[in-house]
Amino acid sequence: MQVYKLAIFTFAGLMIGEFAQQAYAVAEVQPANVTSAKDYIVPVESSSPSAEISSSTGKPNTVVDTTPEFSQPKPKPSQGVGGEAPRSTIDDLVVRATNVRVVGGSKELQEIVLKEIRTKIGDSTSQTQLESDVTAILKTGLFADARVSSNSNQNGWDIVFEVEPIVVRSLKLSNAKVLPQDVAESFFQNQLGKEVSPTTLDRGVKALTQWYKDNGYILAQVSLVQPQPNGTLNIEVAEGVIGDIQIRFLDKEGEPTDGRTRESFVREQLQIKPGEVFRLETVQDDLGNLYRTGLFQQADINLNGDANKVDITYNLIEAAARAINAGGGYNQTTGLFGTLNYNDRNFGGINQNISLDLKVGTRDFQFETSYGSPYRTSNPDNPGYEISAFRRRNTSATFDDEVNLPNGDRVREGKFGGSVTFEQPVGEWDGSLGLNYTRTSIRDSEGNLSPVDEQGNRLSYSENGIDDLVTIRAGLSQDERDNPINPTAGSRFQISSEQSIPVGSGSIFMNRLQASYSNYTKVNLLGQDSPEVLAFNIQGGTTIGDLPPYQAFNLGGLNSVRGYNSGEVASGRSYVLASAEYRFPIFDSPVGGVVFADFASDLGSGDTVPGEPGTARDKPGSGFGYGAGVRVNSPIGILRADFGINDQGSSKLQFGIGHRF
Repeated sequence: MQVYKLAIFTFAGLMIGEFAQQAYAVAEVQPANVTSAKDYIVPVESSSPSAEISSSTGKPNTVVDTTPEFSQPKPKPSQGVGGEAPRSTIDDLVVRATNVRVVGGSKELQEIVLKEIRTKIGDSTSQTQLESDVTAILKTGLFADARVSSNSNQNGWDIVFEVEPIVVRSLKLSNAKVLPQDVAESFFQNQLGKEVSPTTLDRGVKALTQWYKDNGYILAQVSLVQPQPNGTLNIEVAEGVIGDIQIRFLDKEGEPTDGRTRESFVREQLQIKPGEVFRLETVQDDLGNLYRTGLFQQADINLNGDANKVDITYNLIEAAARAINAGGGYNQTTGLFGTLNYNDRNFGGINQNISLDLKVGTRDFQFETSYGSPYRTSNPDNPGYEISAFRRRNTSATFDDEVNLPNGDRVREGKFGGSVTFEQPVGEWDGSLGLNYTRTSIRDSEGNLSPVDEQGNRLSYSENGIDDLVTIRAGLSQDERDNPINPTAGSRFQISSEQSIPVGSGSIFMNRLQASYSNYTKVNLLGQDSPEVLAFNIQGGTTIGDLPPYQAFNLGGLNSVRGYNSGEVASGRSYVLASAEYRFPIFDSPVGGVVFADFASDLGSGDTVPGEPGTARDKPGSGFGYGAGVRVNSPIGILRADFGINDQGSSKLQFGIGHRF
């Protein structure tokens, strides 16, 4: 019986020895097909004859995904060496792994190996499984070579996996259009010259991704991190290159429609072009440029594609840009009259402006017309321009009906002239330069000249009642509003100086200085989706030198201190005016509400105006008004109605077009 047992043990020992020899006699190891891991994919193709189960890769391919952490998922069950079907356990002896060790590489890499292999301490293993484990190690793409050896003992095998990590020596950047090579290298500086480390690679990927975000390339990402056995670390990026750019016009219901604006004109306003990398700041600037034309009520974009290539569609809802009105009536100045008004801010579909106000009466003929084209950043060499001409006669805003002409008639100002203005940026500012001519005559309703009022106060600068005023006006402005017609955010600053040339009747020599600042801030006090806005404006001005009385700053009225009539607060050489508004939507409709407060003062300059129109007419010199109003977004613009109460106890209901500022 003992001899029989001995024979069995001897036979088993021979079988174990034979299996051990097989483990060292595999001539070629072919890896299985490429598999996907959660954080990296490592396709490997290699063969290396060896006395051990091993593989020394020629060109392994490692893909490190850009997810925040590296992880090593368990490989799928082995499909056999080289993609062959697994060997039957009848032909492949299964033994117990009494110990499993990893030799070579850092502790981090050794832990990765232990997670990747199927052979575990205390579990069964086989020649096929050990070959599969070597393949799994190489598929991580972190090792230039890997081999396995075993030592038999009375309980099974002690398994040793020996690995040779890749040492990263250089970086190769692919598909980068905006990311500089030196910047990319700086993010992986701690990896160069050292054994590859998934943790270090992960930190570099995060830093590189953050660089894209910080610089506005919100679609860009790292698509591949691939260490090579020769020490090259391949970094492949997808930056969000722009493919096609489409322009789509929508109606107010969001349905496609034909736009009046030329598509070629829209494209000229866009800085972003096909083949460039998508950058958030550039797109925001382009949308701002479209809003600043005043042609669009809404402009936004849709993106279609991925980080490799993205198509952009601009969705545009046009604002009402053209209006025609006709009417008629009767007054003492013109008698029976008819009016025609035509305004178009998109003449020809290219944002050219044309306007004509015509008033024909039995006693008078008046008109005001202008034509122009604003400056466009898409065509920086050509300045914007506007040409205007006018002839009008109205009752004076400076001289109200409390003091009349010597014949008892009201004061009327007749004016005709024209101007030419050019616009072009000056650094970060929008600059303008214009030449203006105006001939002003003070007359009664019959057209007779009257240079003084019934109290002998001067109504014109010259003694004959006719003044010629030739001026050169220069201005600077900076407009950062999100929408020039109905702003909800941003600010606007303007400053101007208008210098007269002392020629013609009156030989007036003066300089008129003005400045204005407006700010708009979104708030959410009512919890609605539509924006609520806090709007503030402060402005001021002064006149140096000669000052015709009708050129005084008139304070009070719909566009000044609401609750007062036009010019009722003051007529001064200098002024300051401040306004605050809270604008809010009324449900989901084109109607909005506003609560406002206005204050203005002539800074005590009323008595420095020739003829002292403010003092002679007992204007207070300063005034305060507050109230509420409604705004209606109509086809001809924003219609407004304001009910104001002033500090004198009076109130006014006033109507106009457009916001107060």
